[in-house]
Amino acid sequence: MNEEGIAGGAGAEGGAAGGASKESRTYVVQSGDTLSKIAKEYYGDASKYMDIFNANTDKLSDPDKIQVGQELVIP
Repeated sequence: MNEEGIAGGAGAEGGAAGGASKESRTYVVQSGDTLSKIAKEYYGDASKYMDIFNANTDKLSDPDKIQVGQELVIP
């Protein structure tokens, strides 16, 4: 939907070691975003927000506390 917040994408180059088959995506949090809203946008299912949270535990301590400008990995 809001493509301004999407960084990376299907053509992400290089990436980290491993994970050959899954594409590496990131999303920059925009004002008004929640993990549920982001999950709905990427997966079509807001209840998958914990997948995003679990992929970002190095940056997030609470799934309800995301900050505008944070770059999140979308697994």
